[in-house]
Order: sequence, then structure tokens, then C-alpha cells
Amino acid sequence: MKDITAAILVIGDEILSGRTKDKNIGYIAECFSNIGVYCKEVRIVPDEESKIIGALNELRKDYTYVMTTGGIGPTHDDITADCVAKAFGVEISENEDAINMLLERIPLEDLNESRRRMARIPHGAKLIENNVSKAPGFQIDNVFVMAGVPAVMQAMLDVVITRIDKGQKLFTCNISTNIKEGDIADILREIQKNNPNIMIGSYPYYTDDGYGANIVCRAKNLNELKNIASIIESSLSAIGNVEVGEFE
Repeated sequence: MKDITAAILVIGDEILSGRTKDKNIGYIAECFSNIGVYCKEVRIVPDEESKIIGALNELRKDYTYVMTTGGIGPTHDDITADCVAKAFGVEISENEDAINMLLERIPLEDLNESRRRMARIPHGAKLIENNVSKAPGFQIDNVFVMAGVPAVMQAMLDVVITRIDKGQKLFTCNISTNIKEGDIADILREIQKNNPNIMIGSYPYYTDDGYGANIVCRAKNLNELKNIASIIESSLSAIGNVEVGEFE
């Protein structure tokens, strides 16, 4: 089975300035991991047309799917929809179905020019509904354009997941040790070399009790994962405490 991959493109000066802390990347990545879609890259770009278009055109060619967050609101710096239209070389205009979605939440007399901007959709795109704000995102080819507000993005992602292909979910195992990362690096490097189909990561930590490292192994095949965990456990147990966690 061919791997199904994804990239996340976060759009917004407020993220880069630090004023807003991103809460979407981890949520999307975890949801995708649970359905066998591998998140391979994340980029954060400012509210600049050339940066958005350039990143989008690169990512949509390299990965099965691209998820964008941010920049589809009513203000002057919300330029994502226009940039997506330019990236795909299509026109953009008010979408009647999008207007009707907005009217489910906004009285007609309050649907001013700024709010109507949220109904401007690239031609040929399919709307992504959400039951929180009613303002839609949209899908064009393999690109899914979603809001930056976490609650709204999550509602849109529920819809997106019904539209994308599912892949082979990775099984995961965490191996806890009280061994310093520098003391296990060579051992893990050799194990990884001999088992290229298994993803092995080492993550150091420090507590009041001292240093250590947690090892996370991921694989498509559960039996192979259990075998690697056993190899790592036997290889490291001579130099420290090793505890193999649950296989999930």
C-alpha cells in the first residue's frame, strides 16, 4: 500500500509573532496518525501573497494532501482564499451556498461587506462545512483550506476526514530508560540500520532523579514492532533500567 502523506501550512503573522500560540498542528497530526495518514512537513508563513502561493504550490506537489489553517476570516489581512485561487489559476467570487451558510448564523442585516468576504470561494472548490461558526472552508483538488480558530478548525477537520483516503495506521511502543542518550546512540543507530522499516526515535529527559531517554518505535507491522522492542530491551538492559510500554 502506498503511503498517504500530508503537509500542514499554517498561515498568519500572529503565529510568527508569538502573539497567538498554535493549537492546530498537533491536533491535525494526531488525527491523521490515527487514520494512517503520515504528516511529513509543517510550514508557517506570514500573510504575504508570494510566501503563501509559493509554499502551497510546493507542498501540494509533494504530498497526497495539504491542510492550511488561518487567513479565511473577514479582515483585510485574511488573504488565504485569494492566494489559493491564484495558486490554482482560477477565479474567485462570492459563493451562493457559502452566503446561505453564513445566514444560518448571521442576520441578513448584519451581513456586511467584511463578513461577505468569508463567502468568497475559488471557482471549482467544494465547501467544507462547520457547525461552530458556519463560515465554510473549502477544498480544491488535494488542498483543504480551514480556519485558524481551533474549535472551528476541528469542526472542519471532522468533515475533511470523511473525504480523504485512509492508510495503514502505525503501531507505536514507548520504551522508558534511565540511560543517558549518549550511551545508547550507537546501539540504536545499529538497530535502526538493520531494521529500516521501523521508525526509532530517542527523546532525552531530565528529572530530579537524573537523566534518561525515552525511545519511541513505530511500525506498520505489530509483530515486527514487538521484535524490535525485544531487541532494544535486551541490548540496553545491561547498562540500565528498561521498561517496555504497551503496544498501541
